[in-house]
Amino acid sequence: MMDFDSVNREKTVRLVSLFQERKKSKFLQKQYSKLLAMVTLIQTFTDHTDDVNCCAFSSTYLASCSLDRTIRLYLLKDFSELPFSPLKGHSYGVHSCCFSSCGKFLASSSTDGNTVLWNPSSGEKLATLKQPSESPVRVCKFSDNSNYLISGAADGTVALWDVHRKKLRRTSAVADGSVIACDFSPGGNYFVTGSTSGELTVWDCQMKCLLNMKTAHDLGVTCCVFSPQPINGDMDNSGPHCFLMASCGQDNKINFWIVSCKEPADCDLRMKCSLNRHTAPVLSCCFSPDGQILVSGSVDKSIIIWNSNSGAPLYTLTQHERYVTACAFARDLPLIATGSMDKTVHIWKIGFKNNSDNEFSGKLRRSVQHWSEDEVSWWLSGEELQDLIDVFKSNNIDGQELLSLTKENLQNDLKVESLGLRNKVMRKIEELKAKMESVCVEVPDEFLCPISREIMTNPVIASDGYSYERAAIESWINTKKRTSPMTNKPLETSLITPNRTLKMAIDRWIEGQQVLRMPANQGCN
Repeated sequence: MMDFDSVNREKTVRLVSLFQERKKSKFLQKQYSKLLAMVTLIQTFTDHTDDVNCCAFSSTYLASCSLDRTIRLYLLKDFSELPFSPLKGHSYGVHSCCFSSCGKFLASSSTDGNTVLWNPSSGEKLATLKQPSESPVRVCKFSDNSNYLISGAADGTVALWDVHRKKLRRTSAVADGSVIACDFSPGGNYFVTGSTSGELTVWDCQMKCLLNMKTAHDLGVTCCVFSPQPINGDMDNSGPHCFLMASCGQDNKINFWIVSCKEPADCDLRMKCSLNRHTAPVLSCCFSPDGQILVSGSVDKSIIIWNSNSGAPLYTLTQHERYVTACAFARDLPLIATGSMDKTVHIWKIGFKNNSDNEFSGKLRRSVQHWSEDEVSWWLSGEELQDLIDVFKSNNIDGQELLSLTKENLQNDLKVESLGLRNKVMRKIEELKAKMESVCVEVPDEFLCPISREIMTNPVIASDGYSYERAAIESWINTKKRTSPMTNKPLETSLITPNRTLKMAIDRWIEGQQVLRMPANQGCN
């Protein structure tokens, strides 16, 4: 006989657990938005002579392509252009470019009907893949394992290529319109194409159509991209087969979709929400490597940075003078690239709160010993140790390995030859350990300077209405363009005014902390 009380208790426990997970997820989403302290324009490339159509990152390089028929390659280490750049292998404008995850291949597609495979390290042309229909190729994308490449053309044809054999594997076509968007699912079991007719189509790697959404965007789809991470913490839509996908289109919208394909016969595509902040067609979008942020570029000349979990806009950037046609997120660095019809490529640095903030002490994010290899890479970047990112990743240095590193490890195992660099790494690690052990005091965000992310001692108000540490904003105005650090819009005046009310509040808070401060050995709960 069934024990109904036992069943009800079990249901109650499960619901409470799910509620707590959802509540925790919302808390982390809110905190993640707080971690995004600033977005700063750090580099502008003006080498292209016509519209920039696409840009892409590998772990080492940045690529951009243009209607000027070229692909340009830059080294991320110092943003210098490679000696063999630009790559010239197309007879007409280049619409799309992308790197394979292994880093060995760069692909570019063009109006000339070809997709070209390049060696990004040497600039050597490895193969020319001619679209079977010889129609202009509008988009190309690698699978996660670098085995396959898809190319979509103006006549609606879709070609699936074997990358290593450099041979055509399968071909098919959409019912209507040109294919100008595509992306592989994480894991590469299937891919999605978007067309100018407004359709999203899901395909397996045998080119069998699994699902077709005919009205994804009015007037046409312009881009579609998967979040790299599976959906977790959702009662109805979670698990290793469920992914978030974003699409954008001529209807000015960004649509979030939940894509689930457990079996070929069990494929589902459902809209989660729609974002309507842009005032003109949205031409490009991309996710951050952890899936927490979405970036979009539009005909309205703006770039919007979104919290991809809540759909809340975090920043709006307006430095491009014409349509923003491309955006890309770096894999291992806190960098975004955007391209435009103004012929420029902008590089933006995402400024997270510095290492004294709680995400590095484990209060807002996982503790250091549980950092992933990517999180270690972001830490290295923040400490200006970018030269070691490749070395650390090739040796699988995660948070636990980071905390256990010694000078001997750096010299003998990681082959870091520079004594000065080894000493700097060890000093930064010791600082990190000290911060982990320090008293965990939550500093009110309004007491932190948006530029330095340190408690302000002499706060002033700038013409953008935000408060900054005097020395920090004066240095910003003297050394940077006269734009707001918070909005990136021009400052009306360089005059600053003391914020005495805020200074009194900070002083009172500091006095209170000195009274309440515990002995160092008591730690935090």
